Amino acid sequence: MEYRIEHDSMGEVKVPADVYWGAQTERSHENFVIGTETMPAEVIKAFSVLKKAAAMANHELGRLSDEKCELICRVCDEIYEGKLSRHFPLVVWQTGSGTQSNMNVNEVIANRGNELAGRKLLHPNDDVNMSQSSNDTFPTAMHIAAVVETREKLIPEVKALIATFERLEEENRGIIKCGRTHLQDAVPIAFSQEISGWRYMLLNCLEAIETSLKGVLRLALGGTAVGTGLNCPEGFAELAAQYISELTGYDFVSDENKFHALSSKDALCFSHGALKTLAVDMMKIANDVRWLASGPRLGLGEISIPANEPGSSIMPGKVNPTQCEAVTMAAVQVMGNDAAIGFAASQGNFELNVFMPVIIYDHLQSVRLLSDSIASFNKNCASGIRANRERMRDNLHRSLMLVTCLNPYIGYENAARVSKLAYEEDISLKEACLRLGFMDEAAFDEAFHPEEMI
Repeated sequence: MEYRIEHDSMGEVKVPADVYWGAQTERSHENFVIGTETMPAEVIKAFSVLKKAAAMANHELGRLSDEKCELICRVCDEIYEGKLSRHFPLVVWQTGSGTQSNMNVNEVIANRGNELAGRKLLHPNDDVNMSQSSNDTFPTAMHIAAVVETREKLIPEVKALIATFERLEEENRGIIKCGRTHLQDAVPIAFSQEISGWRYMLLNCLEAIETSLKGVLRLALGGTAVGTGLNCPEGFAELAAQYISELTGYDFVSDENKFHALSSKDALCFSHGALKTLAVDMMKIANDVRWLASGPRLGLGEISIPANEPGSSIMPGKVNPTQCEAVTMAAVQVMGNDAAIGFAASQGNFELNVFMPVIIYDHLQSVRLLSDSIASFNKNCASGIRANRERMRDNLHRSLMLVTCLNPYIGYENAARVSKLAYEEDISLKEACLRLGFMDEAAFDEAFHPEEMI
């Protein structure tokens, strides 16, 4: 492999000749050989937006020349389009401020820009990092990535699943089935009502996610090293936020208190809490679906779900609720991520939180897992749910909890005696009620209408 010599404030470093990164990136690449998790591509993409906006703001404020601004913007566009992806090799487990990833971006932009210019024009610190510090750029990139990925990937998938449940509600109106509480038989419910419960969970989650993103729209950029804005010109923070909004299409603003923006990660912690809530409800929905589809002969068997692949390497013909299982595993990971983010967000010492790379890695993983698992569940399971009407009817009419409709006529304690006798003697509620002499046949038939109990 051929090398070139790069230098930074600590001296010279050998860097592979065919890469755009420089000395600081190379030092990190060599010093942090930890794990396989690299800085998410979404963060690098967010950095390209941030650096372009910063260059435009510095140019407008008269601090950056036309040529330098144009070069920085041109390279940022290449990064945004994914053309330079191999030049961002750093792992998540690096400095907790994300300094080395910020410098990775600065060095790539400078070296690629100089290549385009045909001469050494851009300096990674003086030009690309002008008016900035890693301490305000990395949290800004975190917020940009979180908002963009949540709005463009997750929210559309949640809305699509909501639409599927709306369709299933309409298709299943009029079907009455046994409700269940404590995993035991309960009073009747319409299947459409059960589905509506799933739909409203997602609607509430969507509202929570939208609400939680309001804090993430506030940006740390302009706080520089400790929140004082040292070496940052007046108006830069607001102007850069305005350009970021124009580039992304989302209403980012400059955080009015940069000391808070640098040291606290409460916005992302709160935002991820909404993601955890979605994971919790997706766990419940997926569990309901696989319980209702259990069997198919010896379980509940009240719905059928698509058979997508063989379920066993030894049992021929077995089909399992695999999409439900994928959703629940993703949900568990998101819940674990929420714990990690909470611990990390609590560690903001003095003027900086130094757990930022793991916070954004876990946050974006949660967005990705929820987006992908919901899309897969919708396409390969939920959209193909079909009610087993006969099984639902049989289960409904065998339920002892239908005795509840007799409470107004014979009282709670007598109704309990009817239920107990029916269970012990394995007879119908009607037969038990008549045998105990609480009602005659005509009165029972007049009172007993399971389909009207919803």
